[in-house]
Amino acid sequence: MAEAEQALKKTPLAEEHQRLGGKMVPFGGWTMPVQYSGLVDEHTTVRTGAGLFDVSHMGEVRIKGEDALAFTNYLTVNNVTKLEDGQAHYTAFCTPEGTVVDDLLVYREAADDFLLVINAANIDKDLAWIRRHQGEYRVTVTNESDETAQIAIQGPLAQAILQRVCDVDLGSIKYYWFQRGKVGAYDALISRTGYTGEDGFECYCAAADAAAVWRLLLETGAEDGIKPAGLGARDSLRLEARMHLYGNDMDETTTVLEAGLGWIVKLKNTDDFIGKAAIAAQKKAGVTRKLIGFRLLGKGIARPDYAVVDQGEPVGRVTSGTQGPTLKQSIGMAYVPEHLAAPGSTIQIQIRNKLVDAEVVKGPFYKRA
Repeated sequence: MAEAEQALKKTPLAEEHQRLGGKMVPFGGWTMPVQYSGLVDEHTTVRTGAGLFDVSHMGEVRIKGEDALAFTNYLTVNNVTKLEDGQAHYTAFCTPEGTVVDDLLVYREAADDFLLVINAANIDKDLAWIRRHQGEYRVTVTNESDETAQIAIQGPLAQAILQRVCDVDLGSIKYYWFQRGKVGAYDALISRTGYTGEDGFECYCAAADAAAVWRLLLETGAEDGIKPAGLGARDSLRLEARMHLYGNDMDETTTVLEAGLGWIVKLKNTDDFIGKAAIAAQKKAGVTRKLIGFRLLGKGIARPDYAVVDQGEPVGRVTSGTQGPTLKQSIGMAYVPEHLAAPGSTIQIQIRNKLVDAEVVKGPFYKRA
């Protein structure tokens, strides 16, 4: 056990979490805080005020050079040619079969300079994937993960708190756009993005500056009740907003269309990209299963890997599930046959030794006003 703990990576904020009483757990090869004051308290604080998250375990890979635009467009399913300087979008790496290698954000700093933000557990895999497909593209691929920290401030009070210590006019940054500026005395890339369903920002800074930025934001937001938040609240918040988690809701066994991510796939993009032919063929033929959202109609919590049952037969599995603190009901996502995926359909979830009815729900479970 001691060896396993030693093998876990630590973010630049590990000592800050311990100082604040964060309960540390293994996550994707890292030791991360699962909670501080409690999942429900942290979740509610983000929905009503502001919460601060350490997201420094995420990976950052820079693609730079005269073919950076073409190469990034070939690697990912969204249309990178539509991005402007200072704009980002959500996308995915897909296999030639159309299954999901990873989901990620692409930030365009310039036509020859793109920052890719990838999932923590996939850093080595994704880096190998990028380099394997580099071919004749004239680019340099640099792993900046160890030198970069990411701190997310999320919630309705996030902008007001961050603005007090930021030299950028945050009101001018639109959703999925970013600017470079300073947080306190520290250089940062400030992005209006997040994984909670609330308004907020993700601040990328040097790993060496992370603790100072973290403390500054907690001190600045103290009068507004800002709180550090852990993985538990991050998961319940993202699930209420119906945002996918790689490794749960999609992976290399599920296609991007089955995962309900067809909206990020730009087949009309005239350029080729990895998986394009397979995705186009599946779109034409239609999928046989879909990732759906559901809410339980009875008591219980639908946990990941619980069976989905129809007419007494298992037909799928829960990929994500929790009790939504804002909604005060049990919600989840699951893969089911296509004929059961229509909103309003009734399925059953096997919770221990009983079957509990659930209703298929369209769209996010929670949407901020």
